[in-house]
Amino acid sequence: MNADLWPPFGLRVVGARVELRLPDEDELGKLARLAGAGVHRDGERPFLTPWTEGSAEERARAVLRGHWAALASWRPDDWELGFGVFRDGEPIGLVGLRARDFAVVREVKTWSWLGLAHQGRGYGTEARAGLLALAFDHLGATAALTEVFQDNHASQRVSRKLGYRPDGISVDARDGEALVSDRLRLTREGWSGQARPPVVVDGVPACRAMLGLSD
Repeated sequence: MNADLWPPFGLRVVGARVELRLPDEDELGKLARLAGAGVHRDGERPFLTPWTEGSAEERARAVLRGHWAALASWRPDDWELGFGVFRDGEPIGLVGLRARDFAVVREVKTWSWLGLAHQGRGYGTEARAGLLALAFDHLGATAALTEVFQDNHASQRVSRKLGYRPDGISVDARDGEALVSDRLRLTREGWSGQARPPVVVDGVPACRAMLGLSD
């Protein structure tokens, strides 16, 4: 994809072990198949998205539709970056950074998933830290928010390890059941006050207008 026409394709966030960037179409296909094969174990339901429903092909197509929809509906006041997480050049998951009215509100929300084979190795923590470095250190965010089911212990650990603090609850309906999530917030002060591994971020200046930021 030509980054001159769509500058977010030139964004790179590089950590010690993983790289975050928008996937090309072949890489997106690999990510879709990875999601279709499973992003959590049978009997678990850690996400609002019904990752165990339907066939592997249907789940894979849902990833494609979601990624394309985010690109197609992009506006400077309402955008979502769906970064592939790459380890040694191979895609292992997707992480997202989204915002509305970012130039005014200066808050972002994050989401993520990794393929089952890549979980439990710290890649999720490193990928989230890369997103936060982009948001706080390069885009000027004042807060990052996430919502996590109370029994999603792995995601809870990642969030709290990175300095998120309780910010209330939210309630969603799924299959006729009310599900409670913890809302968690990380402030700029909380982010700045902790030790973290170095991250290299490239391509931000060309994206500022598309992110609703002035030059």
